[in-house]
This record gives sequence, structure tokens and C-alpha cells, in this order.
Amino acid sequence: MRTIFALCLLTAPAFAEDAPAPPVAEDDGFSLMEEGARLLLRGLMSEMEPALDEMGKALDSVGPALEEFGTEIGPRLRQLVAMIDDFGNYDAPIMLPNGDILIRRNAPLPPKDPAPVPLPDGSIEL
Repeated sequence: MRTIFALCLLTAPAFAEDAPAPPVAEDDGFSLMEEGARLLLRGLMSEMEPALDEMGKALDSVGPALEEFGTEIGPRLRQLVAMIDDFGNYDAPIMLPNGDILIRRNAPLPPKDPAPVPLPDGSIEL
């Protein structure tokens, strides 16, 4: 009797254990976070679509004016860039008390034309 009672006590924990749950495949669907993010982005896209369409139409109407502006200002910008040469050659701008802004050059410019050399008769050719 004691052995039967001992066997019953020893087998009870074995029956108390549950079988492991089968693994759930996460590749089958979206997680809640992914689904929420997808819904949020869809909502934003649906709300922004009319505004983006209007902006596209406005840019289409402004396009020719911008092209004309580019053809007018392009040569002037190239002249300005050629005149400035390199921004590293300049100090930071300084604002004077009267409101003027000075931008000093670090290194002096090389002379464009060499000094005129006098001819043997003492005259200078222009």
C-alpha cells in the first residue's frame, strides 16, 4: 500500500505539467505595432494628398517663371563666384555700429597687371 501511495505521489507532478504550446509563426501576419504604424501612415497620406496635389499644380504654374529667372540670374551668379574666388580667403563679416558690414580678405589679391615698365627713352607705353 505504501508503494502504491508513493507511486501516486511521484506521478502527480508529471501529470501536472502542460505540454508546450506549438510555436506561433510571426511571418504569417503583421504585429500590432506594424499594423498601427501602417494605418497611421495611410491616414497621413490620405490627408496630405490634396495639399500635395495643389502644391504640384502651383509649382507647375510657377515653373516657367523660375526658368526665366534662372536664365537671367545665372550669368550674374557666375560673375559673382568668379569675383569671390574662394570663401576661405575671407574673414567673418563684421558689423559696424552704423550698420555697415565689412568682409575683409585674408590674403591680398595678386596684381592684375604688372606695373608699367618705362621704355629706354623714358616714356611709358599705354
